[in-house]
Amino acid sequence: MPEPSLRSLAEVEAWLRGKPGLDELGKRFPAEWARAHRQLREANQRGTTEQLVASLSPSTSTRGRLKPERERISELVRTQMIVRTLKTAALREESGVAEGSVKFSLLDGWILQKLFFARDLVRKPVSMLAYSIVWPLARQRRRLMPLVRPQGIYCFYSSALIRSLARLTTGQSVLEIAAGDGTLSRFLRDAGVDIRATDDHSWSAIDFTGVEKMEARAALQRYRPEVVVCSWPPAGNPFEKAVFQTESVQRYIVITSVSRANASDWDAYAAQQDFTVAEHPELSRRVLPRGSSTVLIFTRR
Repeated sequence: MPEPSLRSLAEVEAWLRGKPGLDELGKRFPAEWARAHRQLREANQRGTTEQLVASLSPSTSTRGRLKPERERISELVRTQMIVRTLKTAALREESGVAEGSVKFSLLDGWILQKLFFARDLVRKPVSMLAYSIVWPLARQRRRLMPLVRPQGIYCFYSSALIRSLARLTTGQSVLEIAAGDGTLSRFLRDAGVDIRATDDHSWSAIDFTGVEKMEARAALQRYRPEVVVCSWPPAGNPFEKAVFQTESVQRYIVITSVSRANASDWDAYAAQQDFTVAEHPELSRRVLPRGSSTVLIFTRR
């Protein structure tokens, strides 16, 4: 169990917010570390890793009673250990880097910076021609998304995609929900779209300049848009179902992951009955890097 300096649940939660490494977690909580490893090993052997992840929201009560604090601390720490271990493994697999830090060589860093960013981490609309020429030249391109994702960047938008989306939305009131840093709204606004970007500002790593602080459901109620757009909504989020329940919405455009585990409330998509849905392969190919995203358009019947 924890050292004397971490006796209470509040102290442990505060310590975890400092994002201690896995090694430090293991040293502070060796019993939980051993149990977490055992759970991961058994889940891997049985092929039930997804079920393990789904079970990682620890319940706070037993038969209506609050669990003892020591048990709640144990569950919280073990959850952190399992999640961080899986994220590290996924990063290694996606980037192709088995050991050491994941980073670019000077050449590849320069190539990808020029292709995708106007400056620093400020994205720009990407030329499809430039992408087709430059992307294959970057030998370490598999490392791009693992490196930028912690900064709230899940995809890049081509100029062709922005033109297509502008044609679908110009002349209508448009609301972007869960807008992050507002990049998509900025590009569409520059293309003549009347769009408002909103986000709950819950992610400290993102610069929300120009993005209105408002939770998605509140934004839908206040602005009553005709069109809603969302790029990579969080997996299992609580707000997408409200899009389908908002009477003013005639179209919902979603840029989401090709893997259903990574983004979107797919249960809400399946449950709604007032919209038809179509996947748009041509638009999907204009979201970069190719192959990781898909574009869905829901249209009110």
